[in-house]
Amino acid sequence: MTHQKKILVAGGAGFLGRHLCQKLLAQGHLVVCVDNFSTGSTSNVEALRDYRNFFWRSQDITLPLEEDVDQIFNLACPASPKHYQKDPIHTIKTNAIGTLHLLELARKNRCRFLQASTSEIYGDPEKHPQQESYYGHVNPIGKRACYDEGKRIAETLCMEYFRCHKVEVRIARIFNTYGPYMHPCDGRVVSNLLMQALTEKPLTLYGDGLQTRSFCYVEDLIEGLILLMNSSLDAQPVNLGNPQEITIVELAQKILTMTGSSSPIIYRPMPEDDSKLRQPDITLAKKALLWEPKIPLEVGLEATTEYFKKSFSEGFNSVTL
Repeated sequence: MTHQKKILVAGGAGFLGRHLCQKLLAQGHLVVCVDNFSTGSTSNVEALRDYRNFFWRSQDITLPLEEDVDQIFNLACPASPKHYQKDPIHTIKTNAIGTLHLLELARKNRCRFLQASTSEIYGDPEKHPQQESYYGHVNPIGKRACYDEGKRIAETLCMEYFRCHKVEVRIARIFNTYGPYMHPCDGRVVSNLLMQALTEKPLTLYGDGLQTRSFCYVEDLIEGLILLMNSSLDAQPVNLGNPQEITIVELAQKILTMTGSSSPIIYRPMPEDDSKLRQPDITLAKKALLWEPKIPLEVGLEATTEYFKKSFSEGFNSVTL
């Protein structure tokens, strides 16, 4: 039986947060969800209220927190360009000031801290696939910098709290993740294409559609986060993602086939600083965590499509921001 811990999940009302909270609760832990609901959904919180060990509070992590906890997962930050560019200054504050507050809470509690970082650390990479040792190729003054550089400073803060205060930090560099409970209008490629296919609207691709991504099903990703938190891999970034690389046009074609949609594919100019290649090297995760994704893209897309169909039939009332 798992020893019960009191675990704080910042950003627990979001896509990944909802899945993480549910998994931790199923393992018997006491979970405290903290979210300002800027992009998180109240329905995600309501779905977990049947668990007696689940507690939540509406708070922005840019304000100091006080809580006695055994572990902290920091998932708090808008993760799609549509959302993090809506208020770029607050995105930076969430990554810098918010992470600082949570690290200070970890220091006071002498507890372990996991930072949900991102593959955007690598920017538009000049090395492929991306290894944790690669410093990245990021535009520090572009429109995506509020997120990219924000996540980079968050990693720096984690390392300094490790060096200066001996806080046990874990850093997960998360690659594209998808699955049920994604917000249908979050602006990510999977949700965009699924929504367009289900509503028989043109599927919008950018550039020539030959840029690549590597998509990890949410169930696999959550398993990796929990394994990393409880591992001995202190103070070093770890890639978590699916190394199966696919072009966006191939993804669009899979979605058209899966949904039976007759939507055409249209092309638009490439967004500023959008990466052309994205594929994780997960050698470290496989060796140290004994982790690698198990769910094939086709299986995960089918489950996600069924969730979107169900949500669409309900008018998306429970998931609309």
